[in-house]
Amino acid sequence: MSSKKEGSFWLAVAVGFVLMVVLGFAPVIGPLVAGLIAGLIAGGGVWNGGKAGFLSGLLGAVILSAMAIIGSTFLLGIFGLVAGLGIAGALIILALYHAVLGLIGGVVGGLLR
Repeated sequence: MSSKKEGSFWLAVAVGFVLMVVLGFAPVIGPLVAGLIAGLIAGGGVWNGGKAGFLSGLLGAVILSAMAIIGSTFLLGIFGLVAGLGIAGALIILALYHAVLGLIGGVVGGLLR
């Protein structure tokens, strides 16, 4: 039973991440809806839903930061590395914004489930 719960949690994180990418054009509503759906999928109450929403936002930022660093370094060399690190820093700050909104949506999703 525990493996099913864990599987649905990581599925919820993955779905929340994809939805944050797809709904990225909606500044506040997108992360809230993504976190809400992640919380609904994760189940397990408020805590599990909140964790799923929070991790969705952080996962997205970490992956996008790594892609920015690698891509800019590949294209521009050492100057690209410096630019990529700057972009990654901005993306991490943006990740906290998405993670907190995802947390709020996930808590609401956990409450609804």
